[in-house]
Amino acid sequence: MPTVAKGTFEIELTPGPSEIAGAVARFDFDKTFSGDLEAEGQGLMLSCGNPTSGHAGYVAVETVTGQLGDRKGSFALQQFGTINQGEQTLHYEITPGSGQAGLEGISGVLHLTIAPDGSHHYELEYELRAP
Repeated sequence: MPTVAKGTFEIELTPGPSEIAGAVARFDFDKTFSGDLEAEGQGLMLSCGNPTSGHAGYVAVETVTGQLGDRKGSFALQQFGTINQGEQTLHYEITPGSGQAGLEGISGVLHLTIAPDGSHHYELEYELRAP
């Protein structure tokens, strides 16, 4: 049975140089997680499409370092998101094999909700198994 960690995070996106002859936008980002996960995240996002028209997609990888419950360590998240005709799909997963130190053997998924005020809320469903 997975454990569920809940809280919020703040994100700061920084545009980087475009990729593939300007067809792909690049963003570096930093996150600060609060709540059941007290951690810092750093990542890289690549996106294509036209978000203002309601059609785009992105992929991202980030490392997360801090404390989850009573364990300290790090893990990576991989993300996949699309917007098609204004409908959003978003998938976050803990990258298999990425857990380090007290979070070695972690697996799970993260669910993201953006509140009307723009705040980001997460629910991380995870399991810790012996590596």
